[in-house]
Amino acid sequence: MVIGNLITLPFIYDFDGALERLAGDPVNSVDILNRSIRFPMEEGNVVTLQATGMKEAPSFVLNGILNDVQLNTVKDIFHFNQPLEDIHLHFQDTDLAPIFNIHEGTPLVRSFSLYGTLMRSIIHQQLNMSFANTLTMRFIKAFGTEIDGVLQYPLPEVIANLEVSTLRDMQFSSRKAEYLIGLSQAVASGSLDLEKLQRLEDKEVIDILTNYRGVGPWTAQSFLMSGLGRQNLFPVADIGLQNALKNLWGMDKKPTREEIIARFPTWSPYLSYAALYLWRSIEKNSFSSK
Repeated sequence: MVIGNLITLPFIYDFDGALERLAGDPVNSVDILNRSIRFPMEEGNVVTLQATGMKEAPSFVLNGILNDVQLNTVKDIFHFNQPLEDIHLHFQDTDLAPIFNIHEGTPLVRSFSLYGTLMRSIIHQQLNMSFANTLTMRFIKAFGTEIDGVLQYPLPEVIANLEVSTLRDMQFSSRKAEYLIGLSQAVASGSLDLEKLQRLEDKEVIDILTNYRGVGPWTAQSFLMSGLGRQNLFPVADIGLQNALKNLWGMDKKPTREEIIARFPTWSPYLSYAALYLWRSIEKNSFSSK
C-alpha cells in the first residue's frame, strides 16, 4: 500500500545519481540503501522522498508535506517539472557528450534553504571539501536545529547576533566570520530579501549579492545555481570544474578562463548542467574555490 503522494515522471531521471551527489554534503539526511532523502521545508516540517521506480521509469513516494504548495516546491527543488531529455540531446553534439552519456538523467537539485545556500557558499570559499564540510557541520550543530534527526541551518537572526570571536573559536577566519555575520544581519533586517531574488534576472541577482562583503562572482553564481536552480551559469573560477575539463580534454595543465569561455556558445543555454556533469565526472576529487 502506498502512503503519501505518489509521483511518476515520463522521462529518464537518475535519482540514485542525485542522491550520491547530495550525500556528499553531510548536512543532508540521505539513505542510499533505501533510496531516500529526508529534508526540512522552510515551514519547519520534515518530508521524506523515496524512489520506488528505476531510472528509465522513475516514481517516488513523498511523505510529510503540508499542502499542495509544498508539493509543488518539492517538485521544483528536484527538477520534476521539466524533462531532462532536451538537455541531454543538446549536449550530444558537444565535447561534453561522453560525460552526459555516463550520467544521463542526473538532475540539478536545488538546495533546501536559500539562506543555508548562502551560508554554505561563504563557508566553502577557498577551502578543500573535507574541511569545509567540517566547518559547516560545526556551524549548524552549534547554532541550527535538528528536527526528527534532520539538520536545519540556523535562523539568520541567530548568526546576526554572534561575535566574531565566537566563530573564530570554531576555526573560522576573522574575515569569514565577519562575512557570515554581516550577511546574516542583512537577511535578518530585511535589507537582503532572498525570496525576492527568485523573481530577478541572473545579472540583477549577481549585482545585488556582490555588493555585500564576502560575496564574489563564484559565491553569487553558486547561489544562483544551487539556491535558485538557474540553468545557465558556469563558475569559471571553480577549481573542480577546471580539473574536470583538464581531465576531459586531456590537457597537461588546467584550461584558462578564455579556453573555457570559448565553449560557452555550444553549451548554452544549459551551462549549469555542463558544470553539474563535469562535477559528477570527478566528484570525489572536487574542491571549492572563490
